[in-house]
Amino acid sequence: MTMSIHSKEKSDDRPTALELRGIDKKFGAVHANKEICLKIPAGTIHGIIGENGAGKSTLMNIIYGFYTADKGEILIDGIERKLANSKEAISYGVGMVHQHFMLVDNFTVLENVILGAEEGGLLKPSLKKARQELERLAKEYQLDVPLDSLIEDLSVGLQQRVEILKALYRGAKILILDEPTGVLTPQETQHLFHIFDALRAQGVTILLITHKLKEILSATDNVSVMRQGAMVAHRETSKTNKEELAELMVGRKVRLQAEKSDANPTDVLLSTHNLTYTDSMGVDRLKEVSIEIRAGEIVGVAGVSGNGQSQLLSALAGLITPTRGSIKIAGRVIDAENPSCADDMRQLKVGHIPEDRLAMGLIKSFSAEESSILGHQNQAQYNGALLNKPKYITSECNRLMEEWDVRPRDPKLRSSLFSGGNQQKLIIAREVDQDPDILLIGQPTRGVDIGAIEFIHKRIIELREQGKGILLVSVELDEVMSLADRIIVMFDGHVVGEIDASKADEKTLGMMMANILPDELASDNGGQV
Repeated sequence: MTMSIHSKEKSDDRPTALELRGIDKKFGAVHANKEICLKIPAGTIHGIIGENGAGKSTLMNIIYGFYTADKGEILIDGIERKLANSKEAISYGVGMVHQHFMLVDNFTVLENVILGAEEGGLLKPSLKKARQELERLAKEYQLDVPLDSLIEDLSVGLQQRVEILKALYRGAKILILDEPTGVLTPQETQHLFHIFDALRAQGVTILLITHKLKEILSATDNVSVMRQGAMVAHRETSKTNKEELAELMVGRKVRLQAEKSDANPTDVLLSTHNLTYTDSMGVDRLKEVSIEIRAGEIVGVAGVSGNGQSQLLSALAGLITPTRGSIKIAGRVIDAENPSCADDMRQLKVGHIPEDRLAMGLIKSFSAEESSILGHQNQAQYNGALLNKPKYITSECNRLMEEWDVRPRDPKLRSSLFSGGNQQKLIIAREVDQDPDILLIGQPTRGVDIGAIEFIHKRIIELREQGKGILLVSVELDEVMSLADRIIVMFDGHVVGEIDASKADEKTLGMMMANILPDELASDNGGQV
């Protein structure tokens, strides 16, 4: 994916848009921000990076007025401001686009933008004025959005543009974006960075919070690193690299490329033949997919989100029933006449790490120990004659937390209170602990910080070396190329090509993802796509 490359004016030549002096914040015994000092030049893109729990979101919420610092000063355009709430922050030109969008699904784009910013008692004049202003902003900042469409009918990328428009409509000159690319396709990410360039060209200052070092290096002018609540380093982006930033974030050297020996695949553990799935609207989401997963290999699945990868995982996990075609596993054939369910697939030694950990991987209100047995709670080891075995479940959760470095190590803590990376490690630990022969992994490191990514990648490779068959779906091409032994590419529900991972590069995979098969692969496949 080609990121934006922008010419950079020296930051020292610009006035300061935002300055933090000694910002400190505690939540009980947790010291979330420790004497934070930061100066951000106007009209620049400034990256803030750090592991989950480093204090980034707390700091941004202080700047936006959600939290009040225990001590310290915030200066906007050189003037100290007391930000008691987000309304005050907005009045001083600070806007924020949260990781989880703050939009009303059954309102139109226009209604969402003016919500809370209506003028007078009559709505019609406000809507007319907003429409004119939004059309101007959309043209100026490349933020085209259908103003009369309902939010629920828009893609995630378009919803994010609505959030940016909301902030600009309210006069934002300092724009905070928290993990803005976590749910975007590569194409949407690229367009977002073009928007950043347009915003900066008009003098908007952008604070970009992300764990993706590639994006930081491509999109920002300067970057600051947080670790354990403290600001530990500031760098001019053009004078640093992934390795230095990763070490500053984690406090030790980090292996950015997964190390693995050559694969030695053996028996076919699972195969599909012309697997097809038609959804309730009559749309074919999977179209005659035929693949094999062998013991001792990682099969990567690349493709822009929405091209059948999710349905492939769901079919193999027993969550949906094939409309046509079949799945063969452990001597059993699964098809429309002989369906399976998730429990059947678990009995056939298939583990499933879902793409969306919050929607399918755990229940936020459950404790960690409850989430650690979710889907496996009926197994004899967790149950006595009448009731479950609470002490045993707690003990087993403690063991998993120790083995997988889940923090904090508290089995009683509600699942929603763990960071995304620790939630992910808990889910992976649960599935791996069942000793499956086949592991279906969806987006293993989405929203996960760099230290946890290194840990998860290492464990996935260890499973492959133990002879497990692994199907890995990820929108991160670097991740697919690093972990997979061979890569299949999906487009519009079809498998359009397959390539040995050692021969894959981002350009080749990108062409295949767009259903353009390179000449050498077309020759290998008899010209068939």
